[in-house]
Amino acid sequence: MNVLVTGAAGALGRNLVENLKAIRDGKNRTRPKLRIDQIFEYGRSNTREDLERFCAEADFVVHAAGVNRPKEQREFMEGNFGFTSALLDTLKRCGNKAPILITSSVQATLSGRFGDSEYGRSKLAGEELVFRYGEETGAPVYVYRFENMLGKWIKPKYNSAVATFCYCIARGEPITVNDPSVMMEMVFFDDICEEIYDAMEGHPHRCHYDGVEAVPDEAGRYCHCPIKHKATLGRIVELLQQFRNFPQDFIIHSLTPGSFEKKLFAMYLSYLPKEAAIFDYRMNCDQRGSFTELIRTLDHGQVSVNVSKPGIKKGEHWHLSKWEIFIVVHGHGLIQMRNLKDDEIEEYEVSGDRIQGVFMKPGWTHNIINLSDTEDLVTVMFASELLEKDRPDTYFEPVKKE
Repeated sequence: MNVLVTGAAGALGRNLVENLKAIRDGKNRTRPKLRIDQIFEYGRSNTREDLERFCAEADFVVHAAGVNRPKEQREFMEGNFGFTSALLDTLKRCGNKAPILITSSVQATLSGRFGDSEYGRSKLAGEELVFRYGEETGAPVYVYRFENMLGKWIKPKYNSAVATFCYCIARGEPITVNDPSVMMEMVFFDDICEEIYDAMEGHPHRCHYDGVEAVPDEAGRYCHCPIKHKATLGRIVELLQQFRNFPQDFIIHSLTPGSFEKKLFAMYLSYLPKEAAIFDYRMNCDQRGSFTELIRTLDHGQVSVNVSKPGIKKGEHWHLSKWEIFIVVHGHGLIQMRNLKDDEIEEYEVSGDRIQGVFMKPGWTHNIINLSDTEDLVTVMFASELLEKDRPDTYFEPVKKE
């Protein structure tokens, strides 16, 4: 399949093109039914001759080009209606009835706060052109009205408040939030790409519109991406400020698959300047070695690294309910555990030459001993919960009784 992407230099276009390349090159194997041959990238630097050639050879067209921040209002209609008309006319001249997918905007509903949107009127005009084109030619058409689109590569300080917030907060620059209670509905580029693949495979998510709301409808005229997120501007800014604190508290706030927080964190990281992408950890050092917390989560425990000098024993404590995993990645060590219930002892000799994990069981006091006379023992440690200074759930008890 040859795919033409208009607006290929824009944020959505760039994300889609790079995604398509991964499928084409066999790096993304999640869509075995899709075979991508050529990707035609059309942008402002291309000529009409390029467009003619691309339209002649395309098997699927994703029309993502558009104007959203013109110098003059008339440019809305010229860009969002005029170029759509030129694209469809070119496809007609080429006799190409390939499916065409257009990325419109929820503002085209002209409902609610969008009732007087010149941008919305221009997008609606482009939609109607595509619908008429489908009726005249018989070509499949997929018209998507997207909400606020988020993800990497959006130009900050342009037309996306969230991208601007990511950029500024990552750099410690001031931001302005006029009304934190404003609710935003958002869709991320990666989810849009997956929906575009569904359309390419012939099974888009159809809908009709009730005001600005997409209502799933298999017979619907429009299409929509079902994976959306809602959050207030205040909540978005709160999360971004928490993300910025990671080099101080090492807390990742959510790794739940598909969660808004996880996607927003990924977007935020894409805006980090070079100097903010590297940070120091606080190493707790003494004559025995060091202990450093690496990653902390609010509901999935934490990961740390422990370095023990030659001959050093660490630990000698037990937990009521907290559990841990010790993973030696360098050196040669011995892990000892004793069950407080019956004094049963277990020992595990471990080495970085063979990476193994050992559970530290609740109710068993445990230690780890560096058996080397010359090398440090390096152990990655996972704990099922964060260390709370007021409730540490850590109690001193030697494994071997005197």
